[in-house]
Amino acid sequence: MVIAWSPPPIITRDSEKKYRSHSSKTPRLLSTLADSSVVDLTVVVPAYNETERLPTMLRSTVDHLTLPALKGKRTFEILIIDDGSSDGTSAVALKLAGVYPNCDIRVVTLEKNIGKGGAVRHGMLYAGGKRLLMVDADDASRFRDLELLWKAMDEVSPSGEPAVVVGSRAHLVKSAAVVKRSLLRNILMYGLHTVLRIVGVGHIRDTQCGFKLFSRTAAQQIFPSQHLPTWIFDVELLLLAKQLCIPVTEVPIEWHEVAGSKLNVATASLQMLRDLLIIRANHLLGRWKATPIKPKSD
Repeated sequence: MVIAWSPPPIITRDSEKKYRSHSSKTPRLLSTLADSSVVDLTVVVPAYNETERLPTMLRSTVDHLTLPALKGKRTFEILIIDDGSSDGTSAVALKLAGVYPNCDIRVVTLEKNIGKGGAVRHGMLYAGGKRLLMVDADDASRFRDLELLWKAMDEVSPSGEPAVVVGSRAHLVKSAAVVKRSLLRNILMYGLHTVLRIVGVGHIRDTQCGFKLFSRTAAQQIFPSQHLPTWIFDVELLLLAKQLCIPVTEVPIEWHEVAGSKLNVATASLQMLRDLLIIRANHLLGRWKATPIKPKSD
């Protein structure tokens, strides 16, 4: 049953190893995670039918990364991973890239929709940054809080050691932002926390916040071993980090609910339980296991 329920290997097609940008009319090859870094930061944005929310998110991202205080101190690239959208997300992303011609904004279009986890994994495997940030396309997390994660990473990974810093909304649990969410969403949240303690990542108060920063050496060990393409993939990432003895630090960030979520709460609840069982069973049986490697240093 474990084998039957487990997802098939994630296949990367040749076209998905290339990106388009405002400055390039023809697709260019992406760098790979196994290579040495070429910029200080890669921002990975998974996007599925995000034509409405992406412009706001990208504006806040670029506004922060191009602040005068950061100019010349931090190079960056933005990877927008279109997860097989049907609403023209790639076309909109390329148009937005033209609005910011001085920024390295790359658009990768997956041929088929594989899920948020699969899109994030793809972006990470083809990222060129010393540090890699995954951030949702809905602009729910305040992007300038990247500096809080960056400071924490400086402390735990001053020389590029394997480390993960995750944004956390746990401090908002009694705030209006959470209280105003639907009853079903809050039930799902509390149910998830209970199951996570059983699975083995109960020490992380907020596993699902879409704002996580990885050192390159951590990403090189975690993402090649990721199997889940679904929205609960964050749990697998944290379990892999735990297996690899990679430190994970939680940092409180600001967050707000944004309309337009693609998540069906009822369906997601059932999928969550199934996927968590799959993760736990595969790790217990040794079918899914992260093998520590000697990461390529910069």
